[in-house]
Amino acid sequence: MTTFNLDENNATFQIRAFKPGVIQVNEKVLTASIIVTPDQLIENWSPQTAREIGRESFGAIIELKPDILLIGTGERHVLLAVEVYGELINRGIGVEVMNTGAACRTFNALSAENRRVVAALVIK
Repeated sequence: MTTFNLDENNATFQIRAFKPGVIQVNEKVLTASIIVTPDQLIENWSPQTAREIGRESFGAIIELKPDILLIGTGERHVLLAVEVYGELINRGIGVEVMNTGAACRTFNALSAENRRVVAALVIK
């Protein structure tokens, strides 16, 4: 499992480790997709694979009003059609799609900068 070293990150929720099928947030080990912000953890985000991510997947994220949304698509980077997340862009939310390992590292870096970041992470 890849572990992450955290420097001066005051976020309540920090991603400590990731490997396909498992993510560790603080001391909690999770095996289902999640949404995480620096101050909130939402377990069991409904899409369990990148193929299951659809427009309806982002309701809770819109309510969080992030500046940046990181979408982790699992072990591999999967291109999502802009129609899937276009409403987020129209609301002024920056969207970055990448593999989940990269999304975890980016989340930690942005949360350490006190950015309004949300990571929606497919674990498988």
